[in-house]
Amino acid sequence: MPGLSERAKRMKLIETHGVAVRYGRTLVLRDVDITLSRGEIVTIVGPNGSGKSTLLRVLAGALKPSEGRVWRAEGLRIGYVPQKLQIDATLPLTVRRFLDLPHRNSDMAAARALERVAMPGAGERQMSDLSGGQFQRALLARALLQAPDVLMLDEPTQGLDQPGSAAFYSLIEELRRDLNCAVLMVSHELHVVMSASDRVICLNGHVCCEGAPEVVRTAPEYRALFGTGTHGALALYRHEHDHQHGDGHDHGHDHKHEGV
Repeated sequence: MPGLSERAKRMKLIETHGVAVRYGRTLVLRDVDITLSRGEIVTIVGPNGSGKSTLLRVLAGALKPSEGRVWRAEGLRIGYVPQKLQIDATLPLTVRRFLDLPHRNSDMAAARALERVAMPGAGERQMSDLSGGQFQRALLARALLQAPDVLMLDEPTQGLDQPGSAAFYSLIEELRRDLNCAVLMVSHELHVVMSASDRVICLNGHVCCEGAPEVVRTAPEYRALFGTGTHGALALYRHEHDHQHGDGHDHGHDHKHEGV
């Protein structure tokens, strides 16, 4: 964004220290220390049950950690795109009315948000008539109405075909550039993660490894979780980026992923 210093672009927005989450006697997350800065796209990957969605809820402030603390920049605005949102198909709900949930917005702001997600003039369409990709864009438009410093997305392309996923992630990159917001995603699409992210956090109850995509893919902790068959997909990505690589433990979990 013109006029902003590099320091302003990379301003720290969220930081966690020793975060743990328990559901009853089950320890879901432990010893999570992560930082999110303005202008970066960070993706959390990990097997099912690794605590990805739980961590996203903690960072958004929707869930209080059992231990540790979460620091957020003063006045931080978060736009959240949930993994799933069920809307009764028999309920008459236009896109424009949907954008007013839970807070009313001006017609101008709503129209601008729809234009940003490449759905101009869609306000009068019924939510039940939208395709999967259009529905996700409507969710994204609603999140943008928060004028977010951080855009959080939980499996945003689940159920979309590959061209639909690619178009959605391309839009996310445009929004990051135009708004200079941070983007934090949970995703199972490893090939997209590696082409779209500045940094990847590999989670399995704790941070197994973290860093630039090319560094994470060589980490033994990552290979123990996802295997070594992702090299072809990862070859799509070459990125120069300063990074830190955390120590972790090997976990022998099987996990299916999509190829290119």
